[in-house]
Order: sequence, then C-alpha cells, then structure tokens
Amino acid sequence: MRQKLADRSPFFYGWWILGAAGSANFVRNAAASLTISVFIYPLSEELGWSRTLIAGAAAAGGLVATFTSPIIGRMIDRYGARAVLTGSVVVLCISTFVLRWSDVSLTVMGATIPWVFYIAYGTGRVIFASPVQIGTSVVVSRWFIRMRGRTNGILGLSHSAGMVLFPLIASIVIAQSGWRDAWFVLSVVVFVVALLPVALLISEQPEELGLQPDGDVEDETDAEVEANGGKSASVEEPNWTSRDAMRTPALWLLALATGMMFFMHAGSNTHAAAFFRDQGLDAVTAGVSISLNAIFLGISSLVWGRIVERVSARFVMVAVALNLAVGAFLFTLTDTTIEALAFSAFFGFGLGGMLVVPPVAYADYFGRSALGTIRGITEPFTTLGQAVGVLIPGLIFDFVGGESYLPFFFVAGFVGILAAVASLFATKPVN
Repeated sequence: MRQKLADRSPFFYGWWILGAAGSANFVRNAAASLTISVFIYPLSEELGWSRTLIAGAAAAGGLVATFTSPIIGRMIDRYGARAVLTGSVVVLCISTFVLRWSDVSLTVMGATIPWVFYIAYGTGRVIFASPVQIGTSVVVSRWFIRMRGRTNGILGLSHSAGMVLFPLIASIVIAQSGWRDAWFVLSVVVFVVALLPVALLISEQPEELGLQPDGDVEDETDAEVEANGGKSASVEEPNWTSRDAMRTPALWLLALATGMMFFMHAGSNTHAAAFFRDQGLDAVTAGVSISLNAIFLGISSLVWGRIVERVSARFVMVAVALNLAVGAFLFTLTDTTIEALAFSAFFGFGLGGMLVVPPVAYADYFGRSALGTIRGITEPFTTLGQAVGVLIPGLIFDFVGGESYLPFFFVAGFVGILAAVASLFATKPVN
C-alpha cells in the first residue's frame, strides 16, 4: 500500500510520513502536562488529593520513561518507528480510558494509594515522553535533511494543536459531565485520530520506497543545481554510530541542556492553571492562558524550525533556553489577567524551540543511521527533567513555599541560564 501511494502521490511521500507522525504527536497530549493541569483542581476538590500526589503520577511515569527510553531507541532502529508508534497509540488509548476509574484506591497502613490513577496515567506519561517523542521526530528526520528544521517545526505544530484541543475538550466535558467522562472522550480521540495513519502510512526511510530524502532526485542536472541557488540539493550528512557518538562531549551537552529545558517546561505547564487560580485569577483566565501557551508554541515551532536550518543548532538552543529563563522569571510577577496571558504566550514561544531544535541538532550532528539509538541514549535526560519538573513545584507548594509556586519559578529561571551555557559549548563534532 505504501509503495503504491508513494508511486501515485502527486507530492513527495515524506509529507504523508509527516502527517502520520503528526497524528501521533497530536494525540500524545492525552497525557500532556497541560491536560493533567485541567484535572488537578477537580481531582483535588472531589477526592481530597494533594497536588503533590496528583503530580506524582506524572513524575512516576517520567522516571519509568528514563529507563525505557534507551530500549525504545534501539527498538526503533531494529523494528522500525511504525511498529513502535502503532503499539504506543494502542497503549495510550487504553490507559486514558482506564483513567475513568482513577478514584479506585487501596488503603495500606492507613495510607490511601490511588493505584489505578498512578498505573494508568503513569503508563500514558511513559508513552508521551518516550516512544512517541522519539519515534515521531526520528522518522521525520530520516525522511528530511535539507527541510529537517521546518518539518520538525510542523511536527511541533501538531503537538501544539493537541496541547490546545485536549485541555479544551477535557475542560468542556468536565464542566458538563465530570472528569470521568472527560477521560473517556480523550481516549476516543486518541483511537480515531492516530491509529490508522500510523499503522498504514509510516515507512522508515525514503530509500525503502525508492526515494531520496526531501524528495530530491539522485542525479541532478546543472539547471536543477542552478535553480537551487548554485548548491546541490543532495546534502552530505554525518554517519555516526551510537558508540562513537557517546564519546563526544556534544552529545551529553545537548542532552543536559534539553533535560534542563524540559524540567522548566513540565513544572510550569503542569501547575500553570492552578498557579493562576492561586494568584486570584478566575478559571477562564487560567484556561485561556494555557491555551495561549500552546498556540504560541505552535507558531514558534515553525519559526524556530526555519531558523535552525540557517543558524547553528547550538546557538539556536542558547536563544531558546534564554527565552524560557526570562519567561520563568516573568511568571513571578503575574497577578493580573493581562500579565498571565502575555507571559504564558512568551513562555510558549520558547517551548516551540525546545521541541523542535534538539531533535534537529541530534540528526544534524550524528546523521540518520543510528538516530533512534542515539535519541534513546539521550532521552533519559529529557524524561528525568520532566519527572523532576512535574514533582518539584508540588513539593514546593505543599511543603516549602507556604502554598505558593513562586520559589519554583525563580529556580526554573536559573536552570534556563545553565541550559543556555551548556548549549553554547555543544559544538558540532567532526567524524
């Protein structure tokens, strides 16, 4: 089927790949930090759960993903992104559906353990943070080289669309019929949107279908080279093994910087809605602010994607990290509707770069052949950053900050500065 579609398609088959990968990237937001942020208030009010307890499920999932990511990376290289992503969509659908029974718990030594919520949401968080995040960007980066920045930007846009729509859908259903029905509706969206595109359309790399990356032709005429600005469309790309890549400082600096940015992202987004409510803002303002965050993430994904095609990835990562640092510091000043909306939009602009630039950097630095394994090796920095980032604000709120998130945002700002420094020293290695 894929070969026939590639032969008959009026445009490069890589765009079908991007669409299928985008569908998986869209639905992974069933377990996103912005989505669970919509559930924090009703779960804590109805079930009496602390915010640390709720955020702990996301943290647990992130910690598990820290250990599964290297395995997932190798599976992508060995069995293919299509198999990994198809299984991931099925598991995400089931885990989201099971969250209807989040209030089922056990009492052990006087402590109530919401085991269904932890297993189901933790599983969804593993899918969000590991196989979908790695698999979608790897397969897109294998199909595109010259246009790798913009296509990963479009992939980021698909994630942004999910960031906007999943919390919105959940909010509407929660308001109408409660949080249990909201989880059911989200599980249906996961199944309908992503399963068939991922299972039927994804092919691992263009050479499998007799194509070249970016839709280029193997033998260019002089006229085609001239039309491309005097440069050959074919790009000489690096070809690192995972073992050799692990010996380079650049790999670990990129991973460290990315992990620190995801720490900021997960902590801020998971607790954003509750933070704005604590600041005296109403539920509508909190909801609109997180939607603006997601909208600007999508817009900036396209912007950052085009920038990273023209500017060295490490310099672009510096800019992204500083954007997030400034955004975190600005949150400490938030006490009006205008400030909440403006600062959320600004922070979201930086998040777009955080999603787009690191995957492009890994592919540009180390090539396509072992990209899945390389991403699996570095992804624990990301998943650990997410896990810690989700948990720390809740701990600060409940035990340190006097029921305030403000100390966390100061910490996040300084972490962003450290991420910028790490990015600056991540120079491209020579094979």
